[in-house]
Amino acid sequence: MLVLVAPGQGAQTPGFLTEWLELPGAADRVAAWSDAIGLDLAHYGTKADADEIRDTSVAQPLLVAAGLLSAAALGDVAPGAVAGHSVGEITAAAFAGVLDDTAALTLVRRRGLAMAEAAAVTETGMSALLGGDPEVSVAHLEKLGLTPANVNGAGQIVAAGTLEQLAALNEDKPEGVRKVVPLKVAGAFHTHHMAPAVDALAGAAEELAPADPKLTYVSNKDGRTVATGAEVLERLVGQVANPVRWDLCMETFKELGVTALIEVCPGGTLTGLAKRALPGVKTLALKTPADLDAARALVAEQA
Repeated sequence: MLVLVAPGQGAQTPGFLTEWLELPGAADRVAAWSDAIGLDLAHYGTKADADEIRDTSVAQPLLVAAGLLSAAALGDVAPGAVAGHSVGEITAAAFAGVLDDTAALTLVRRRGLAMAEAAAVTETGMSALLGGDPEVSVAHLEKLGLTPANVNGAGQIVAAGTLEQLAALNEDKPEGVRKVVPLKVAGAFHTHHMAPAVDALAGAAEELAPADPKLTYVSNKDGRTVATGAEVLERLVGQVANPVRWDLCMETFKELGVTALIEVCPGGTLTGLAKRALPGVKTLALKTPADLDAARALVAEQA
């Protein structure tokens, strides 16, 4: 059983879209998306530096565009389930047919702008904790006033809060945590700091007409499968201020009988977690078009 997953913010790197735009029809497709949302995706995916694509309002549409473009290049794929980490859930909603590509990009553009505005109120950020016991780490984070914003499984939790709180964490790590790694994001996403963005996104969602998922859609709110487009959209709105439970998504993949997992561009983060949490499951990350042949072979093997 094949699962198709989409990464979240922080996975982007300068120039990562360059080779994908060389594929037949890709540049035209991205140009049409850019016109629809008023953002030059080709420029930001090929020429912008790390600071420019760290901007939440840019990074989020760029990630969804990359995910849709790489999945389309993969060809006709009917995965047993789809899921996304954070903003990757919008990409997954498009995979499942809940939103068409333009609607997905319109929603993520509104999401990115609203979250950037919310992040500008207070200087906040996120840091990944590597290793340690999850219960011990969560209790320690709460003591420091931080939120366990992403519980990723495989020994990784992401803390979110003010820069002062994150600095305190760097000096006072939870017992057993090997390392604290600051993430390339511009705010404390999936925390109360994002509450203003929820209202803005709710307004944007009212303009959409979601369809029910055509594929099994696994929500990162709690790892549950969601059967209606209305509920998928409701969860997409609420998740900007709620923790991401990727650990529970991977538990659901196990229950569904996952045997292979492909992560769309810019892949790497979620396949890394799967290698540790889902032993025996074949994984493949789409980083460049050079990965497409191996991905197609894996799809054919799982069919």
